[in-house]
Amino acid sequence: MTVKAIKEAIEHLPVEDQAELWQWLDDRQQATWDAEIERDFSPGGRGRFLLEEAKSDLAAGRTKPLDQFLAEAKHMRRTGSKVRR
Repeated sequence: MTVKAIKEAIEHLPVEDQAELWQWLDDRQQATWDAEIERDFSPGGRGRFLLEEAKSDLAAGRTKPLDQFLAEAKHMRRTGSKVRR
């Protein structure tokens, strides 16, 4: 079966079946993405160096934990205060 034939078949599906198909495709895509992230950030993964770099930056005070950053950003929006470094 070709992609063109699949597309044509989808166009003829009832709306409810199309919604079910979109949900299935979305779930499948999310599972694929999750597996890729897991691979990339596991020991030996190609993104592992980013985790190590982030940990080093955090320990050295070159960055803040995300929850702290978001809380400060929210406070600045409410009060109109300037960025603190």
